Amino acid sequence: MALNFSLSGKTALITGASAGLGAHFAKVLAQNGARVILAARRVDALDQVATDIAAAHGAVSTVALDVTVPDSIAALADVLAGTDILVNNAGVVREKPVLDQTEADWDAVIDTNLKGMFLMAQAAARAMKESGRGGNIINVASILGFRQGGALLPYAVSKAGVIQMTKQLALELARFGIRVNALAPGYVKTDLNRDFWESDAGKTMIKRIPQRRIGEFPDLDGPLLLLASDSSAYMTGSAITVDGGHLVSSL
Repeated sequence: MALNFSLSGKTALITGASAGLGAHFAKVLAQNGARVILAARRVDALDQVATDIAAAHGAVSTVALDVTVPDSIAALADVLAGTDILVNNAGVVREKPVLDQTEADWDAVIDTNLKGMFLMAQAAARAMKESGRGGNIINVASILGFRQGGALLPYAVSKAGVIQMTKQLALELARFGIRVNALAPGYVKTDLNRDFWESDAGKTMIKRIPQRRIGEFPDLDGPLLLLASDSSAYMTGSAITVDGGHLVSSL
């Protein structure tokens, strides 16, 4: 049977959708037929992403959301009631050596990447259960949830928590027809880190990746669509890594 990644008739809410992976994920889901709802702290930051999606004849709307504020999530009750797919993507990073990390750094990362992701998943799951249609939650994790990276302690801890949370949510929500999986990217080239990958330090790091290259946004499209579509109907509690083999590289 051929795989079918069509999302026609589905509504997807993407958090952290103003830039980076979140914006890309929204465009990919819209291109495959989903009505997408872009969420971020500042709605004006979503305007260009929404314009791009609309220009490609995608169905799109925007909402304000701060995943660290429970009232902000509660304000989306009507939106969540019609949501079939949640892409739980909002996240932050504080890159500092462990001895320089502050309590404020820890709180900022954990509150957004782990607590905020839990609160969004819980709110979406409640709405999905109430609708009787079930639903699909995709938590965006990282290979740093499986392995270590220098100067990224709170981030790595948060992503390890996301992976375990995904499994726990999958266990408890399956009875309501709700699937929960995680997408765990490796290093991906962005406008913010492009210069690093072209530096000597970046080239040295690339040599440790079995495929000898850094990921590009489109490398995530297939795994995202697999998890978002009914082609993964028998998958829940899984964490898909997309890292060029980085996790299996030799010591």
